Amino acid sequence: MLELDPTLPAELGPLQWLIGGWEGTGVLSFPVGERTVEREFGQRISFAHHGHPYLSYEAYAWQLDDELTPLAAESGFWRLARPADEADAGPGMLPPEGEPAFADVESVESLRRPDGAFDLQALVSHPTGVAELYLGTIAGPRIELSTDAVLRGAGAKEHTASTRMYGLVEDHLLWAWDLAALGQGLESHASARLARVTPSEAGEA
Repeated sequence: MLELDPTLPAELGPLQWLIGGWEGTGVLSFPVGERTVEREFGQRISFAHHGHPYLSYEAYAWQLDDELTPLAAESGFWRLARPADEADAGPGMLPPEGEPAFADVESVESLRRPDGAFDLQALVSHPTGVAELYLGTIAGPRIELSTDAVLRGAGAKEHTASTRMYGLVEDHLLWAWDLAALGQGLESHASARLARVTPSEAGEA
């Protein structure tokens, strides 16, 4: 049974360990043509909630060079994956109607899969004109995600699929990202180890 911070919407129970800010370093290595691009980078990630059954996500990375050159940024929203009901907001700015179907721990537990995990959805957008819709699972402090769709604007470079893994290990957030892009199949792309740098109290990032 989930143990829920009472200040959080019940659906965030499986995700509450992510809430807060994380910072650390990582390594990028990916083949581009006949060469391999390699960089060491710093990164800051934040997960926050705003009273709704989802987390907002932001990440910013910079190269570990003398100028701390910006490397990448992304943002999005993470939530449990489940069918929509009338108590969900949208589409557009339409407000929710009725009582939430998953307003307490017991109802959220009904979403748990037979293997003990919860289905998870993450939407991640990049300033380069790419948006990724991930589907996957969260089981305790372990997350596995694969792209269900990748949307690219006309000016975006080729990017066809991604997988990501996240885990809480010795109070650090570890992640790894595999990428299919630029004519390459799914290849190891980047990974990092981040420490919590802000409190995990509800609403803080």
